[in-house]
Amino acid sequence: MKGEFAVGWFTLSLINAGLAQAKGRSGLGWWFGSLFFGPICTLLIVVLDPKAPQDPKPPQDRKEPQI
Repeated sequence: MKGEFAVGWFTLSLINAGLAQAKGRSGLGWWFGSLFFGPICTLLIVVLDPKAPQDPKPPQDRKEPQI
């Protein structure tokens, strides 16, 4: 019985990692957290909004060359 529970818990952690990556979050971090907190992490992933994409760096003011 314990082996089945462990397999189910591990499978849930892999599903959570996939859900997290689909929402733009760290799959590895959420997988690791899911190993300890399981269904709580699933609830958080589903409830949290997707992460907004970040710009690499803000545009700089460019001066036009004067002719």
